[in-house]
Amino acid sequence: MLYAFELSGEHDSLPVMEAYACMEIAGLDFKEQEILDQCLIVEINGTVNEIEPHLLYVAERLAMSHHIIRVAGMCETAAKNILEMAEDIDYSDHLAPGKTFVVRARKIKHYCDFEREFIEGHVGGKIFRKGFRADLKTPDVQFRLLLGQKCIFGPVVAAVDRSAYEERLPHKKPFFYPGVLMPRIARALVNISKVKADEVLFDPFCGTAGILVEGALIGARVIGIEVRSMIASGAQMNLQVFGGHSNIIAGDACMVPLRDECVDAIVTDPPYGRSAAIRAESLHHLYDGSFREMYRLLRKGKLAVVVSEMDITRFAKDAGFKIIDEYSQRVHRSLTRRITLLYKEK
Repeated sequence: MLYAFELSGEHDSLPVMEAYACMEIAGLDFKEQEILDQCLIVEINGTVNEIEPHLLYVAERLAMSHHIIRVAGMCETAAKNILEMAEDIDYSDHLAPGKTFVVRARKIKHYCDFEREFIEGHVGGKIFRKGFRADLKTPDVQFRLLLGQKCIFGPVVAAVDRSAYEERLPHKKPFFYPGVLMPRIARALVNISKVKADEVLFDPFCGTAGILVEGALIGARVIGIEVRSMIASGAQMNLQVFGGHSNIIAGDACMVPLRDECVDAIVTDPPYGRSAAIRAESLHHLYDGSFREMYRLLRKGKLAVVVSEMDITRFAKDAGFKIIDEYSQRVHRSLTRRITLLYKEK
């Protein structure tokens, strides 16, 4: 069956990689069908009843998507094509007897030349004339039209609660320190690491625990290292608010007091720039020592996700990691983050 992920558009690659990782974690057997602007279409093996409970779990983890849609139809993004497609669909496959519906559309960039209200009304009218009852306020089923490079149409299977991430913005947490990752990017990176509930997620530069909070919320057991004791105490305070098994150590990322191969995933945002070397012999020493420790601690066959302003290729390879992929994220004019995915081979 075909399903579409309505992506947020915050990044070119990360929303797609996050969706893949979450489907893999959920145990879904899927294959990429097509990647469009802010939309990923996949084919998932199984029946609706087998697939969609897993997609509800996927939506609970996702940060860089809006909705997951069961694809009922696809066509060119032209009003004539969309109305013809809507007329040909058998809605009994998507609407049980007595259930109400609403049609909502989203225009993606500049791909259509008509208003979304126009197409919502006309497609809704076609469904209504097939004997189904509309409810604009509290419908049982929301049909969604994505008006992008193609028109993707179908019922919403799951919605991502993006407002929850706004409630966890850094300045709203009990302990705040500037310069940290926003919750949505932190969650996406945690997801890309493929850490599962009850597995161990480690951050050797945990700061105020923004990454670890997102890990704890998906059920991971989280461990962090922070060299500044005041910040370490604040990180523990933040984690306590969101529950979960956690352990913050005030210590050195180059000498971690943990046994070999005891963590299932690493996600971290190491310090960089002038201030990074204050507590270390040099920035080079800090990166060299911490990457070797990350490699030592990570179990074989597992992933590390590292955010940095600088190129970490040399440090990663010297430590023993295989570089799987690298993405860039422009934060503002003077800062572009590199996001590097590392693998410890079996």
